Amino acid sequence: MKKIIILSGAGVSAESGIATFRDADGLWEGHDVMEVASPQGFENNPTLVLDFYNQRRAQLHTVEPNEAHYCIAALERNYEVHVITQNVDDLHERAGSTNVLHLHGELLKARSTSNPNYIVDWTDDITVADSCPEGSQMRPHIVWFGEEVPAMETAIELTAQADAVIIVGTSLQVYPAAGLMHYAPQETPIYLIDPRPNLKSNGNLTVIEENASTGVRKACDMIHLSLTNT
Repeated sequence: MKKIIILSGAGVSAESGIATFRDADGLWEGHDVMEVASPQGFENNPTLVLDFYNQRRAQLHTVEPNEAHYCIAALERNYEVHVITQNVDDLHERAGSTNVLHLHGELLKARSTSNPNYIVDWTDDITVADSCPEGSQMRPHIVWFGEEVPAMETAIELTAQADAVIIVGTSLQVYPAAGLMHYAPQETPIYLIDPRPNLKSNGNLTVIEENASTGVRKACDMIHLSLTNT
């Protein structure tokens, strides 16, 4: 079965009503990113950081997957599909995708500050009173600036096996995730969906200048034609 890799970012979830964290002025919901998305920020003001993610978690409960999520999930009817996402929401899973790798963590999970392997499902607020069985403070299961991306090695291995790649909802500016496309085999078709792309179609790269929902539908049609003729 042909393997399709989806590299997704915030632009996919934006159509569901989830605002992208970073605004045009570089702030996340009015905060400097280092205040709410770094180990130092958490150490300096844990209440502020926990509240920031509690608000994001509460918002997630109010939104639903959009057509882009459903189109990606539908690919599993004919292909082996792996979604590698920078998003921390669960909209891919709710749409039906069964192989989702979260590079930057998951909003609906929490982990211990002393034991990174203690990770649990968490749908409500995290407070400074919440601790793991060892007594350490719980924190959002989010990869913050300055922290390693544990899933990166797996993401590279998957991308290196791709028969086709769809990149959607990401500006390809945040590393190391932005470099994943370069691990795809040399002749593998890559479809970049972006309403304001910085790249142009060239060689095996096809740029689809559309929003996520419209662009994913077009990319899925193009992949089906490409892979059924090979």
